[in-house]
Amino acid sequence: MKELSSGQVRQMFLDFFQEKGHAVEPSASLIPVDDPTLLWINSGVATMKKYFDGSVVPANPRMTSSQKSIRTNDIENVGKTPRHQTLFEMLGNFSVGDYFKKEAIPWAYELLTSPKWFGWDKDRLFVTVYPKDTEAKEIWLQAGIAPDHLIEAEDNFWDIGQGPSGPDSEIFYDRGQEFNNVSEDDPENYPGGENDRYLEVWNIVFSQFNHTPEGTYEPLPRKNIDTGMGLERVVSIFQNAKTNFETDLFLPIIKATEQLSADRHYGKVAEDDVSFRVIADHARAITVAIGDGALPSNEGRGYVIRRLIRRAIVKGHQLGIEDAFLYKMVPVVGEILQSYYPEVLKQSDYIASVVKSEEERFNATLADGLKLLETVLADAHENNNDQINGAAAFKLYDTYGFPLELTSEAAAEAGITVDQEGFADEMQQQRDRARNARSGAKSMGVQRDLLLEIKDASEYVGYDRLTVTGAKLIVAIADEQRVTSVEPGTTAELMFDQTPFFAEMGGQVADNGEVLTADGELAAKVVDVQHAPNGQNLHTVEVVKTLTTDDEYILTVDQHRHSKIEKNHTATHLLDQALRNILGDHTQQAGSLVEPNYLRFDFNHFGQVTDEDLARVEALVNEQIFNELEVTTVETDPKTGKEMGAIALFSEKYGDVVRVVKIGDFSIEFCGGTHVKNTNEIGLFKIISESGVGAGVRRIEAVTSAEAYEALNRSHNDLQLIADKLKVSQIKDLPNRLDQQLEEIKALKQKNESLEAKMASQQAADVFNNQQTINDHTLITGIIKDAGMDQLRQLADTWRTKALSDVLVLGTGKDDKANLIVAMSDETVKAGLKAGDLIKAISPKINGGGGGRPNMAQAGGKNPAGLADAMKAAEDWLASIK
Repeated sequence: MKELSSGQVRQMFLDFFQEKGHAVEPSASLIPVDDPTLLWINSGVATMKKYFDGSVVPANPRMTSSQKSIRTNDIENVGKTPRHQTLFEMLGNFSVGDYFKKEAIPWAYELLTSPKWFGWDKDRLFVTVYPKDTEAKEIWLQAGIAPDHLIEAEDNFWDIGQGPSGPDSEIFYDRGQEFNNVSEDDPENYPGGENDRYLEVWNIVFSQFNHTPEGTYEPLPRKNIDTGMGLERVVSIFQNAKTNFETDLFLPIIKATEQLSADRHYGKVAEDDVSFRVIADHARAITVAIGDGALPSNEGRGYVIRRLIRRAIVKGHQLGIEDAFLYKMVPVVGEILQSYYPEVLKQSDYIASVVKSEEERFNATLADGLKLLETVLADAHENNNDQINGAAAFKLYDTYGFPLELTSEAAAEAGITVDQEGFADEMQQQRDRARNARSGAKSMGVQRDLLLEIKDASEYVGYDRLTVTGAKLIVAIADEQRVTSVEPGTTAELMFDQTPFFAEMGGQVADNGEVLTADGELAAKVVDVQHAPNGQNLHTVEVVKTLTTDDEYILTVDQHRHSKIEKNHTATHLLDQALRNILGDHTQQAGSLVEPNYLRFDFNHFGQVTDEDLARVEALVNEQIFNELEVTTVETDPKTGKEMGAIALFSEKYGDVVRVVKIGDFSIEFCGGTHVKNTNEIGLFKIISESGVGAGVRRIEAVTSAEAYEALNRSHNDLQLIADKLKVSQIKDLPNRLDQQLEEIKALKQKNESLEAKMASQQAADVFNNQQTINDHTLITGIIKDAGMDQLRQLADTWRTKALSDVLVLGTGKDDKANLIVAMSDETVKAGLKAGDLIKAISPKINGGGGGRPNMAQAGGKNPAGLADAMKAAEDWLASIK
């Protein structure tokens, strides 16, 4: 067996398929783009959907990749089993309507067995096939698989519901009897069974059917190949590792954790080994995910990040690590992945700061969780329960990150159990909620064969001209049929041999305009333009006059609208760079929308954007506009573009030729959109709003040119109106006048509070003299007029200092607001009475609720008319005490 590092294994796989004519696709961001069905990229094929469903035709129908992926459906098993991971890399080769079984199977066999490549012993390989797939079975035998190593399995059919489906073959590697964890006669002791001996390393899906809504399976017009090989599993074979965790992908993290855990060492105690593995796995996942723009939060992807961090911290505590430590694993992960993912190490300082901040915040949460666990156990004993209910256990797990086994262990020490079924029910409900949230979304579309067939050449010329004369209509589509003419009053899709209309792309909306006949008559209105699968600009038009293919037309773009879009698009480039300059290089574009009247720019950022930073960003963008920077565009290859310093987006796939947009020496980016020639054309830039729109994603909305002037003019008019009302002659004097007003208001408020306190004290003199004895306890009650909660607390302090009674109940109310306060003397509390119990008994009278300490509690409500009833309720409560 060869000795290969994880980096060498990954590269060997990619090199093999590159030799077979495949384009090596870079690993996409873990955050899906335009795919509501996925929370994370969870496989190699997840990034290929647009190719498989026919919405886009790839430049090369043969592709290969090593795609980072996240799956959290079995998070509870991470660390306990040899091969469960949250983050993993899926090696894959893909064919979109090109080669099929006759090529895919022999190539797989060659990669695995050839001495030039993996060089595995063919006698250690076992393959499963779908029983009805006799073609695959025969090709495997011809490739060299022994007949007794070929196993038919009924479940070897890949089907996710409506959409592409087909039979598949799973490839297993026999690790030998020394890895076997089941007996020889165990029914699971076979390739594909639940055992550690036969390790599944590769799955090849032969996607050849369309699963229709009616439940039938129709042949796909283009058959596809989709394969997946787990890098971690394959590396464990090359490195003769018992589990995935004893490989160079995880061991450095485990070793780094050992150094922080004092006397704990991996491989000594089974329970400790689980903790080490969980930390290593979760450290990898959060590091890469945060590097791709995900941030801790209470929803969606952010919740997954937060949950992983908390689980790892709890495991760290079990290893005796009390302080923040997980952030120290970030550069270790960066070093491991540097050969293929250099951006992780480059961002390690930023990623570590995010993790450390979350760790420090969770320390308090963890303490609260431990307190809750103690309370749950105490309540169980107090109520003579021998079991913690599932809801309580799930709250500890879900909110505080306590694994069920940790709760069960603590419960066992206390002599009670945990409702495992109740916990499982709560867990399933959470999974159902997550699944239902995405159930209505489209998974993978069905190929639109008509557009796939159309390969007529069509050239976009809108970078240089917005009117084209003599554009030949080469394709017309109506009612999903290719036709030779389209009639007035219909909506049709058109392709021309050349067009000045920009198709929606990269956040920039499509151009609108008109199609004119050769003599200048209106023939159609262009309402939308999208890219067809083979790259042509597909115009959606409202037909006014009969259009016929092969005739020539005049195409004219709405130039005013187009110009406004260009200004806003160039402004997004300036904004992108300004954010990097002001907030840091970690900011990444997370989406954009460029409309004629405004622009929207989403970006990844940890924390709030201050008003000061926002003002600096706006000023920096305007500075570039006023500097009249030249905007130049060059076409080159992606490698040269990156060497020029151009910023590339994770969400974009770049072809062999790219456009690089350079704005002076300030900004340089890959971009296929349209732009102004000089920044002075933008005129002015104004930020309208800034807000958070998701976990770690901020959004800026802004306007330029005339819209920016209008926004500033509205602000000026509003300020002038305020100045007039404050009787200020000039707007520049407004701040001073406002400061004066605020000081006056503050003085009046203090005077008012002083008067309220004085009045309350005068009323209290009468109230404190009104003492009654109920059930051997002295009670003072009273309703104070024109007071607030602050005055009630001050009166309670006076009452306590003077020891005027055992119990005090005061109330105040005005308009639709009421307040109550209850105080108990220390002796009364020692006798078993609690202010919190009394406040809960009387607060319903004011339609409110409250709580507090045993010697002091307060409540608020919306029914001042009920204050008298609350005083009477206090007397009744005290009378009921035994």
